[in-house]
Amino acid sequence: MGQPDVEVRKLDDGLYQVEVNGFDYFDTAKGEPVSGSKNKIAMWSLDTDYGERSLFPHQVFFPMTSNGEGWEKLNKDIRTELDESLLGQFQGTATLPFAAGENRKVAVKIVDDRGIEPLKIVVLN
Repeated sequence: MGQPDVEVRKLDDGLYQVEVNGFDYFDTAKGEPVSGSKNKIAMWSLDTDYGERSLFPHQVFFPMTSNGEGWEKLNKDIRTELDESLLGQFQGTATLPFAAGENRKVAVKIVDDRGIEPLKIVVLN
């Protein structure tokens, strides 16, 4: 309950890819568990080498954003240079391919449209 629903795929080249399919949460008004869909995820991040001490996001996504929000707004706010050709890849629910880290664990943390922040840890095969 409350964890992101994630799928971890090992690609043919040995790299991995994670996709977030949604999340579950307890609706206190209804008194029952509810499944949240991908379109209710405001932001999510992936730690590709989770060491169980702290979360270090290696990839960060803003799936609910429209033009001028998410990474585009962050780019403007912090006055830094981002490769704008890559920004579209960080608006979805599937990661870019990555190599397994030394700890062979990944951590997926989402922030839903209500500000709830569930976390899921997955051991890589």
